[in-house]
Order: sequence, then structure tokens, then C-alpha cells
Amino acid sequence: MTDTEPRYTLAPSSMIDALYESMRKRIINGDLGPGEKVTEARLSSDYKVARTTAKACLERLTAAGLLRRSAHRSATVPEFDEQEILDLYFTRGAIESAAVVRLAEDAAVPAEARRAQEGVERAAESMVFEEQVEADIAFHAALVDAVGSKRLSRMHELIMGEVHLTMGQFQAHRTARPTTVAAEHAAILQAIDDGDVDRVAHDLSAHLTAARDRLIDRRRAANGA
Repeated sequence: MTDTEPRYTLAPSSMIDALYESMRKRIINGDLGPGEKVTEARLSSDYKVARTTAKACLERLTAAGLLRRSAHRSATVPEFDEQEILDLYFTRGAIESAAVVRLAEDAAVPAEARRAQEGVERAAESMVFEEQVEADIAFHAALVDAVGSKRLSRMHELIMGEVHLTMGQFQAHRTARPTTVAAEHAAILQAIDDGDVDRVAHDLSAHLTAARDRLIDRRRAANGA
């Protein structure tokens, strides 16, 4: 590779979108580890893009929670402590519980949520970790988006970048059977279909609590706790 060749290639779409998607995957999949600095100069060099494009990408990654930046410091990949994980899942639970309860009140599973669940089941069969994580995120986003509240969806989107990142960093999905996650999702959809508000709230809470606890256990193990 010569100095004029980029280290990474981008898909032929919007340059900023393509750069963002490439960086998102690298961060979530652990190519860029916790605490690692990501600068405009680094992106410009790695991808051979203009500094303005690199800056726009960094701003978007920061807004999504995939990078953190304090005043006069370079952006870095976040390092999550246990309290942050607890807070993240407290917030996630509040948003997603409001969504599934509203859906259960109508007793109808949205078509997009069913399609997302099919993706979860395919990912469980494939046993490919990255596909399982992506399918899981898509399922929960489909439930929230199906409510039709732009504000609820926006709040959910604001935290799901961090949720996705913790799932990638700690790889907690590897400690649960993919079929177990798929079954828990199916139970949530069935409770919605049955119009059982109490059951759907319980099933979602149990599902998110299990996911949160897996993350915390993996973090403790990584830190020798």
C-alpha cells in the first residue's frame, strides 16, 4: 500500500454517511478500543477524506454516543463503568416499556416488529455475533418506532448508540444462547398480540434486566472483579 492509498475503503454513497458507517462498525466491533483517541487527522489519513468530512463524522459519532469529547480534548471511544451501564438500562427500560405497553393496548404486533423478529431468528441460526447484535438492536428499535411518536423514537435513538457499543465491547451476547434471546423477543411480541399490558411490561423488564446483568458480569470479569 502506498502513502496515497487509503487504509479503508468507503461504499459509493454519501461520503459522510459511508465514513460514519465504517467508523461505527469499527468502534462497535472493537477495532477501536475503549479510551482510544479518534481525531480529524487520523480519519483524514486512514480514509483519505477532507478534514471537513472527518469533522462532520466525528460530530455525528459523538452525538450517537459512540465517541466522547470534552473541551479542548480529542474524541475518544467511551469506557463504561458499572454505574453508567445501570443508568443506561434504567433509561432504556423506561422508554421501551412505554412503547410496548402502548402497543399492547392496541393488541396488534406491527409488521416491522415481526420482520425484525425474523431477523433475530435468522441471526440466532447463523451464530455470527455481529449479526446477532445488529438484529437485536433492530428489533427493539422497531418496537419503539412502531408507536409513531417522533419524540420517543428520538430519545431511544440517543441512547441506543451507547447500548450498541456496550454490547460490542463486552460481547455479552456470547454468554447467552441466541435462541434464548429470540425466545424472549417472541414472548414480548406474543404479549403485545394478546393485549396483555402487565405481561408485556414484565417480559420486557425481565429481558432487559438479563441483558444488563450479562453486561455487568462481563465488565467485572474483564476487570478481574
